[in-house]
Amino acid sequence: MVSIHEAKTHLSRLVDDVATRHESVIIAKAGKPVARLVPILTEKPPPVYGFLKGQIQVADDFDAPLPDGVLRRFEGGR
Repeated sequence: MVSIHEAKTHLSRLVDDVATRHESVIIAKAGKPVARLVPILTEKPPPVYGFLKGQIQVADDFDAPLPDGVLRRFEGGR
């Protein structure tokens, strides 16, 4: 957390720190947080396929038709 005065005085350094460390900086006024300086992440991390392998199970009848009563509720009936 930095004061507004410190943020004004060292803005270039704070921006560089935020950009390289990928961390945010909270700016305070009279000791109370009022703003946050955050990095803009331009690169999306690559997807991680299979990270839940062995942790979840899909039922064999996952794509089976729903029972009539449940289907009616989805369609707005009772």
